[in-house]
Amino acid sequence: MTTVDDLLNLLILDKISDTEFNGISKTIGSPIVFGGQVLAQAIHAASNTITNNRVLHSMHSYFLEAGNLELPITYNVSIVRDGGSFSVRRVTAHQKERTIFILSASYHKVESGYDHQFDIKTALKQPEDLLSWTDILRQYGDYLPKSLKAFFEIERPIEFKPTEIVNPLDKKDLPPYNDVWFKLKGDPNGLDLSTKQQILTYISDYNILTSALYPHASKAHWGNTQTASLDHSMWYFRDFDFDDWLLYSMESPSTSNARGFARGNIFTRDGKLIASVAQEGLMRPLKK
Repeated sequence: MTTVDDLLNLLILDKISDTEFNGISKTIGSPIVFGGQVLAQAIHAASNTITNNRVLHSMHSYFLEAGNLELPITYNVSIVRDGGSFSVRRVTAHQKERTIFILSASYHKVESGYDHQFDIKTALKQPEDLLSWTDILRQYGDYLPKSLKAFFEIERPIEFKPTEIVNPLDKKDLPPYNDVWFKLKGDPNGLDLSTKQQILTYISDYNILTSALYPHASKAHWGNTQTASLDHSMWYFRDFDFDDWLLYSMESPSTSNARGFARGNIFTRDGKLIASVAQEGLMRPLKK
């Protein structure tokens, strides 16, 4: 995948019935299905059962088993409730006889009310002053660990620009924070809010557990630590567009018991808070 059009094609599901859909998978460099893909496809399935113009405002999910890239994923949607203001859907994802993922999503009718939000960080470098993953590969590819270089070589429909470049060869612990600008490749104009939320959800599974690994960077890295997303929650606050860089500002309050917890806020460049994310992941040190 190289552009937003490729990503949109991945999110489109084959409709089997009014509440059942099939999806395919694309690798992002891992031998298993990317969690962000399953999240976004599940929301696509749930949103196809919403007929009252309500807007997705939150979702909560669990990854139960690793997905097989070669098998289709079937999404079954349960219509849990259509109340006076909110609609709730439950999605179960299967591969053959295995349940690999479950998600609950809530949709709210458009209403006005009070409004406040956290402010965006003001001291961060702007995207124009930063190197992208593509730039890092081009300039430092020969010096990167083999696994990290292979990950950067995968073509993606998103460009990422971390505000701080961490040298993987420096064995020192770091603060539990991670700020990354991101932007879609290609023309993202004309997308409706539901589609934009699905794309944002796909992207939200990138980078977030890095902040939980940073405080242990003197001894832990992706090569000696087994990692996997265990759960993922997201709250959607305001409409937005993908026509400029967005900031994903992440932090990890805690890591313990072979699990790392991280949370993040996603802002537009002009400081509008559009979504918040929380995720716990497996972070199991591998025995030599």
